[in-house]
Amino acid sequence: MHRPVTPHAAAHRPTRLRACAQAVALLLSGAAPALLHAQTAPADEPQRVEITGSAIKRIDGETALPVQVITRKEIDKAGLTTAAEIVSRISASANNLTDGGSIAYGGFRDQSGLNAANLRGLGVSSTLVLLNGRRMANFASPGDGAGVDLNTIPAAAIDRVEVLLDGASSLYGSDAIGGVINFITKRDYQGGEISAYVGKTGEGGGGKRSATLSGGLGDYGRDGFNLFGVFDVQKTDSLNARQRHFIKDLKIPERLPDLLSSATFPGNITLSSSQRDRLIDEGYSSNGKTVIDSKTINPAAATGCNPPATLYLPNGIGGADGCTYDYMRDIELYPQSTKTSLFGRGALDLGGGHQLFGEASWARARTLYSGTPNRIDADMDVSLVPGLAGTSLNTLAPDDEDRIITVRTRLAEAGLRTSELVSTGQRYVLGLNGTLSKWDYEVALNHSSSLVSDRDHNGYLNEDMIRDGFADGTLNPFGPSGAAGLSLYGDAQIRGEVRHATGQTDSLDFKASRPVLALSGGDMALAVGGEFRRERQNYHQSQALADDLILGETSQGQNADFGAARHVGAVFGEISAPITKQLELQAAVRYEHYEVTGSATSPKIGLKYTASPELMFRASAGTGFRAPSLSELYRPVTEGSAATVTDPVCLANDPENTVTDCSDLWTTLNYSNAKLKPERSRQFTLGTVFEPQRGMSVSLDYWNVQKKDTISTIGVDVILANLDKYGSLVHRYNDPAGDPASDFMRVCGDDLDEDDNSICYIDLVKQNRGQQRVSGLDIGLSLSKLQSGVGTFGVRLNGTWTVSSKQQTGKGDPFVSNLGEFVNDGVVQRWRHTVALDWEQGPYSATLSNNYLSGYKDQHIIGKDDRRVSAYTLWNLSGGWDITKDFTLRGGVQNLFDTAPPFSQQAWFFLSGYDPSYTDPRGRFFYASATYRFK
Repeated sequence: MHRPVTPHAAAHRPTRLRACAQAVALLLSGAAPALLHAQTAPADEPQRVEITGSAIKRIDGETALPVQVITRKEIDKAGLTTAAEIVSRISASANNLTDGGSIAYGGFRDQSGLNAANLRGLGVSSTLVLLNGRRMANFASPGDGAGVDLNTIPAAAIDRVEVLLDGASSLYGSDAIGGVINFITKRDYQGGEISAYVGKTGEGGGGKRSATLSGGLGDYGRDGFNLFGVFDVQKTDSLNARQRHFIKDLKIPERLPDLLSSATFPGNITLSSSQRDRLIDEGYSSNGKTVIDSKTINPAAATGCNPPATLYLPNGIGGADGCTYDYMRDIELYPQSTKTSLFGRGALDLGGGHQLFGEASWARARTLYSGTPNRIDADMDVSLVPGLAGTSLNTLAPDDEDRIITVRTRLAEAGLRTSELVSTGQRYVLGLNGTLSKWDYEVALNHSSSLVSDRDHNGYLNEDMIRDGFADGTLNPFGPSGAAGLSLYGDAQIRGEVRHATGQTDSLDFKASRPVLALSGGDMALAVGGEFRRERQNYHQSQALADDLILGETSQGQNADFGAARHVGAVFGEISAPITKQLELQAAVRYEHYEVTGSATSPKIGLKYTASPELMFRASAGTGFRAPSLSELYRPVTEGSAATVTDPVCLANDPENTVTDCSDLWTTLNYSNAKLKPERSRQFTLGTVFEPQRGMSVSLDYWNVQKKDTISTIGVDVILANLDKYGSLVHRYNDPAGDPASDFMRVCGDDLDEDDNSICYIDLVKQNRGQQRVSGLDIGLSLSKLQSGVGTFGVRLNGTWTVSSKQQTGKGDPFVSNLGEFVNDGVVQRWRHTVALDWEQGPYSATLSNNYLSGYKDQHIIGKDDRRVSAYTLWNLSGGWDITKDFTLRGGVQNLFDTAPPFSQQAWFFLSGYDPSYTDPRGRFFYASATYRFK
């Protein structure tokens, strides 16, 4: 008979003896370094090990908490080379921040370059990411998400990843409301390994190369020490929209003309009401067909504008009298990047059952984000506008304001806007562990930092010089500018660092555990511990940015620099009580105090019932507490841009207005809030693990999380759809509340226009906004050692069925569901799974896998019909050949059937036509790797 286990362990523990071996393996990858000390114990003594989610060591590897494990072997089979790629395969994750999503923000939202995990769709700030069971500094740039940049995880050193799917951990922090992802590195490694990886796409662009060198010295059990290190470098090529057929197939100009741009080349002319009326009276036509009836005109409309980028689209955002710029014809879908990491670990036997250990990691990600050419609304005298020089506007007096023509143009001659973002993470740990008076103890110092440098590389210009160039005719918004204009573009380039952010976490943590009482089911064990840490965050912008001199960048004013710090203290206790051979009780409590924000006590209880050797039941319940981040509390007002959405007031004011006429990238002002309260949560899980025979395991866990006082802003789409309630957040040019000392005057200017009720900007304010509720089922299946005449087979499945995911926009408001529906910034798919079929025979192996995300209701856009987004399913095939015991070749194809991202009308991301947060625009991707191991 054998013990019931979780699916990930079932394939590796068919007998009681193997159960002990698996428990030892778990310690190798767990949060505690104590295994190296345990190696000195007698070989026949059962070893107690520590499992992710508990500070108590145990012989049985199972606890009441559900833990999903991704092994190094599985990572290699899937051809994954970064932590972000690994996280994307976790079925419980939703709406992660990825490279694709980051570039899709277009550079005008915060935290470009951040890759972050999001378990249960509860938010990056509610997912705790650890390295060997300890915290890392959050991504330094202030923004909406406070989380670890996955680029700083040394992926090449990872031995396994353990995902604690039950949130609010008493051991690691009750801020882990969504769960914990623990990246665990290799340990006690001897010898060396060198590997190389190369990958390319079927259509070009988005290729990748990597090389890894790792080595270890010293057998801890024999020599009393071990040193281990890994160096890894990866380079990824950029991917442009013109390299992908699916972009053309999406037919974005025809289906989403309102999501394109009215900043064109040749430039569109934006008329005032009086200018428009004068030209209408003259019978002026810009398209050569009809007299103008709008304020946006372009003389090039009569000749088809300037395809393929600038198009004549009567239903486009440029209208029937102007032109529309299709930025999706020539824009980056995936950035060029270089990622380098170095990780080292050492352990030294001090004798007497004590061990000194240390870790050091350094990671750097350099990413080049390349967007569209810059844009400007330039003022010119009508005499400099060839298309209007023959109209009556050119006969007006020199001082008549109607002589000034505003041209919205794309500065194609200045080149693409390109920024360089460098994110560097460092982490150093020094600790001591061992046994003292029957207590297994561990204490460690942890210093972790994040540094983010954002540099303008090309296409960002001195705004005053550019405006003067248009005003005096040196620059031509309708055609080539000539030598003088090109020289001016060169002189106006602003390059160098514009933003610099640092974040730092320093902590001291300690824990100790021991058996304290004999019960009928075994020894009751007690663990106690605590953590004291200091968090700091600093942000600085260049003087040019502070002075608002850079065209294409948004300034936060002269007082945008900020620095903030706080102290955090926590203590916890935990007991594990095997009441009987079948029933075990786990209970824990954590007390945390955040400077300024306040304190909370978070209890947790768990039960494990072994009904038979084949069947186990488990349950847990607890509370959580997440203090607002330093960014949410203190960052300065940030000017940004919303998604392209429709203003219903514009639609209502004129029956002839279309969705295109009333859509724009609305300016937003994002506010922090020093009075925010912590988020608090309650969660519980109920589950079972069934192992009917060796090599077969099935698990099913129901989870339920409820948050209150959720920290968030209201989405622009929600604001505009509920103006009766949120209309005060929308500021229009005819706003009578304009105060010279307010942000209104800084953003909108001091010339209020009573006839202009268009939107100037929208307030996005961080507040505690009611509750968030999510629930669902995690399903796991593992079949292994299935023998046949053609080899050994195995099947692995991890899936998540979300039952409910909804949130209030304010206290007392009705709940808004994002389950199977894109709301504000993303969607939670109802069903997500990863399934793999493994095959092995002798030195050969192969894996066929499938990643699936169910379809959902597309984002609701005012004035558009509702629609559904198709399901997204990718098949992957890989194979391996162990040429010798030391030399392995692997190769494979990701996205075997070259599946394109499904069409979406989402308006949150700058990239249009599909959702870049969960899809892969690379298409079919071929890769090969070689690994050589030596002693």
